[in-house]
Amino acid sequence: MCVAIPAKVISVQDGRAVVEYKGNTVTASTGLVAVKPGDSVLVHAGCILQVLSDFDRDMLLELLEEME
Repeated sequence: MCVAIPAKVISVQDGRAVVEYKGNTVTASTGLVAVKPGDSVLVHAGCILQVLSDFDRDMLLELLEEME
């Protein structure tokens, strides 16, 4: 099963963003959407799919915690 995860954008440079999820940082492509540091985003397979509202981010995090 593939799952997109909510993450927070830490920095953006040259079409790539450093994002953080539960203390882990990874680099993701920003080619599909415009993002800025502080944005909550949905990440799948190394690509940022969309910017999330704080409400949507919190709901997704809650759901993922229930799945654990």
